[in-house]
This record gives sequence, C-alpha cells and structure tokens, in this order.
Amino acid sequence: MSKLRPECTVEHLHERQEGSLPALLGVHVLSLEEGVLTAELTVRKELLAPNGFLHAATVIGLADTACGYACIAHLPQTARNFTTIELKSNFLGTATEGTIRAVAKGVHLGRNTQVWDATVIDPNGKTMALFRCTQMVLY
Repeated sequence: MSKLRPECTVEHLHERQEGSLPALLGVHVLSLEEGVLTAELTVRKELLAPNGFLHAATVIGLADTACGYACIAHLPQTARNFTTIELKSNFLGTATEGTIRAVAKGVHLGRNTQVWDATVIDPNGKTMALFRCTQMVLY
C-alpha cells in the first residue's frame, strides 16, 4: 500500500471542499489513516428524493467523496491528481433522518490506478450501500 501523504490531513480536506459539492452535501471527514477514511453526513430534507427517502445520489456523493479524499491522501508523491474512471453502488437500505457514515478502504493502491471500496452505514448501524470506484492517477 501507498504511504499516507503527510500534508493531507482531515483539516486540509475540509478546507479543500469549501464551495464544492461535498460541502453542499454536508460531508464531514471524521478520520484518515493509512488505507482508510471515514466520513459522514447528516440527512436533511434537501437530500431526500421526492418519495421522502434519501436520494441515491446523496449516498453516492458521500461514498464517492470518502473514496476520493482517501485517494488524494494516498497518491504517489510524484502524482498531481486523480480522476474517477468507474464507480458502482449497490443499495441495501435507506434513511429518512439521522447521520449516515461511509468507511472507505483501499483495495488496490497502484502507481497508475487505485481501487477503493466504501461501506455506507445507516443511523442504526446497518449497511445501507456498498460502493466501489476505480481512480486513474494523473501525473
């Protein structure tokens, strides 16, 4: 596994997201360590679909942000950035209130690609989504 970039801290990620979609969604990074990042967001009315349940795009937004931030923190030192080349999500449940959490774990942290899995957990501690993305490392 790649080493965690020392300049990439939880505070740095929060500053980086100002004015972007993760800030709009209310993503909050809780922890970052080698190979793992945990983030959460509080469900609010604006994040629901018209049917009253959490919109799938909200869940994907949280999971993709957690994986993307983890990727940033684990880029090779000579890399300048990354871009997502594929993502997939399986939904197993939903939420209408409370706080949901995503735990992103590195599966493959290579020189040219990274693969990250995220498990999204509902306010009751049950798995509500499984997410995987592949990132291309940019030099």
